[in-house]
Amino acid sequence: MLTIEKLKAYGANVEEGMERCLNNEAIYFRLIGMAAEDAAFDRLEEGLRSGDLDAAFNAAHSLKGALGNLALEPMYRPVVELTELLRRKTPGDYDALLRAILAQREVLRALIAD
Repeated sequence: MLTIEKLKAYGANVEEGMERCLNNEAIYFRLIGMAAEDAAFDRLEEGLRSGDLDAAFNAAHSLKGALGNLALEPMYRPVVELTELLRRKTPGDYDALLRAILAQREVLRALIAD
């Protein structure tokens, strides 16, 4: 079961995220659950794997907004970095950032399921 304490230990800025949800813990937790299962993760991975940087950028930008609003910092930081690289169409290997993002997603999913 997800708790404020688990989110803080994870590195989320709970106060900031809760404030954006009008300090309603139920809404905050529901939105976190939705963010963890966001289809944009799959679109990001597919876009990067296929070389469709525009699709990858759109997915990363969507995740940036959702994760930023929920103040899920451990996932938000690498998503921001990846979003900016994709925005500039910076050539390179995005695999390390993608792995970091997906690993943090799994940590969050485990917190939710625990």
